[in-house]
Amino acid sequence: MKYVWACACSGSLVVLLWGCAVQPTPLPQVDVPPHWNATSAPGAAVTSEWFRGFGSQELDELIATAYRNNWDLQAAAARVRQADARARAAGAALLPDVTAGANAASYAGHSSSGTVHETDYAALLSASYELDFWGKGRAARLSARAQREGSESDKAVVALSTVTGVANTYFQVVATRERVEFAKQTLANAQRLLEVVEARRAVNLSNPVEVAQQRGVVAATQVHLREVEQQEAEQEAALAILTGKVPGAFSVAADHLADFTPPRVAPGLPAELLTRRPDLASAEASLQAAHGDVLQARAAFFPAVTLTGSVGLANPAVAAAVATLTGTGPTSTLGVEVVQSIFNGGRLRAVRDEALGREDEMVAQYRKVVLESLWDVEVALSAIERLNDQESAQLLGVEQGKQALAGAQARYQAGSGDFLVVLDAQRSLVTVQEQLSQYRLARLQAAVGLCKALGGGWVQEH
Repeated sequence: MKYVWACACSGSLVVLLWGCAVQPTPLPQVDVPPHWNATSAPGAAVTSEWFRGFGSQELDELIATAYRNNWDLQAAAARVRQADARARAAGAALLPDVTAGANAASYAGHSSSGTVHETDYAALLSASYELDFWGKGRAARLSARAQREGSESDKAVVALSTVTGVANTYFQVVATRERVEFAKQTLANAQRLLEVVEARRAVNLSNPVEVAQQRGVVAATQVHLREVEQQEAEQEAALAILTGKVPGAFSVAADHLADFTPPRVAPGLPAELLTRRPDLASAEASLQAAHGDVLQARAAFFPAVTLTGSVGLANPAVAAAVATLTGTGPTSTLGVEVVQSIFNGGRLRAVRDEALGREDEMVAQYRKVVLESLWDVEVALSAIERLNDQESAQLLGVEQGKQALAGAQARYQAGSGDFLVVLDAQRSLVTVQEQLSQYRLARLQAAVGLCKALGGGWVQEH
């Protein structure tokens, strides 16, 4: 009765260890604010196709091309396949290892007693199975599966970065193209004014200094135009790389930022962000993988119990030092191996301490990523709010700059204006025009930044 009770207690302990030894670690607590500090206008929830909200078919096609051809995305997909294979290998380690084999050996010997020749052979089906009493195998599977999930999340991070990179670069190309157009208009205007100055000089209504100044303006505008054209070519090449194309193989058709409308996106609640950011899911998976490594390192301190067995045909059927059963017949073996490390120079403790340190690192990293994600959204919302307040002032500045230049040129041409006023009006118009272009670019990129900060419509699958 005592033996039965002991067996029952031992069995209960094994079941308890089996069920409780390997569990995912709870996520660390991070204080999440109940709402965003920056206000936001009503809008729709961000989706995985948020980029369609800008109303550009060209941008949609470029992003679709990047999904197919971007090399970073293809490399990330390959890493997912690697992690998936490792996870399947870790799960396979929990199952018995079954092998089939055959062998044959011929023995011959001669002594004073005579000559003997014997041939032994066997065909066996063998199996071995390590009992996972301490959860080492299940911990390895937990770690591998978490790494696989982390790799999938990392791929989503790369995809989101690629899509936002394409959108931002595309808008930069269009903004630079606007600057090229502004530079061309400024150059044409400066050349017309130079003609007026030279005509006035021909009738002694202006002085050589005014002619020299305007010629300098024309030359500087020509240099500026070439610089901006070079910037446009460089940005188009960068966009080609993002979409997996050869630089110079295509060009952007759009040429006005005013043709795009930033989509209105609702940020939702801060707590919802924890399930919408792939980098947060990646940090969580890294933490779970580190926890699995800790469990493996702790289980390595306990004995490893392995069952082995084989069945098949052999000749001789039993070969032993005491008795040999000659002839061909069925044979089977069964064994139990228990291995316990006695001395390893502190290696197991070092592995465990390293795993614990790695887990602490991942806890800190997870908390950091949570805070950074909250900060990203706050910054994006604040930028959008600030930029929306500037729209009327930016448009008014350009309109007033055009009127000021036209008036200054008319007065100068009529002989009642100051040439320095014309030069100042020229510079002011160029400045406000480029400011308007940069403002529109900032609004578009702020919308892209908000969509990226909100996870780009990515949803964590459980």
